[in-house]
Amino acid sequence: MKPEPQSEAELMERAHDIAGLSFAELAEEAGMKVPDNLKRDKGWVGQLLEWHLGAVAGSKPQQDFTKLGIELKSIPISYTGKPLETTFVCVAPLTGVHGLTWETSHVRNKLSRVLWVPVEGEREIPLSERRVGSPLIWSPNQEEEHILRRDWEELMELIVLGKFDQISARHGEALHLRPKAANAKALTEAYSANGKPIKTLPRGFYLRTQFTEQILLRHYISVQQT
Repeated sequence: MKPEPQSEAELMERAHDIAGLSFAELAEEAGMKVPDNLKRDKGWVGQLLEWHLGAVAGSKPQQDFTKLGIELKSIPISYTGKPLETTFVCVAPLTGVHGLTWETSHVRNKLSRVLWVPVEGEREIPLSERRVGSPLIWSPNQEEEHILRRDWEELMELIVLGKFDQISARHGEALHLRPKAANAKALTEAYSANGKPIKTLPRGFYLRTQFTEQILLRHYISVQQT
């Protein structure tokens, strides 16, 4: 793995250096094998980018580039540049949630500064031939932060009240909660509406594609105008 970058400028330089290269080219340099598909290797693209960019946090709750306070997010895009899937942010806390605030939440920490790396995601393109796109660095503006905070508070209120059966994909404008588990048997502890311990599926916070599409659009339009 490449050493951890010492500045945001160094990180961006590395990200620009790999733009336009295929997964096969990047995997060869990293000594990694390109899987046949991503069904069993969902995190492979992220691991490949982490190797080239020098991310050290792995799956820990802090940002990928801990010293820089920057999170790395790859984002599969279509031929037209639209995100093809929602973006996982972090696992949602289901116990010990009383007193949690937006300011100290993992979601806000993870999204405070993000390096987005678009990658070709159309299924008919063989994985080895898919290429990395032009990177962008992003922090939520005031309006985006307001939307994220409102969504987080609404969803966390349902968790605190134990209303897991009421949480659906409809909740949240930018952020939504959905099960995050390898299978239906991977249950975790939580508390029901009457405060009794229960077992339920782990949940994860995800960014909606409409939200990430706007981030990409705004960035690339501003780049074209400069």
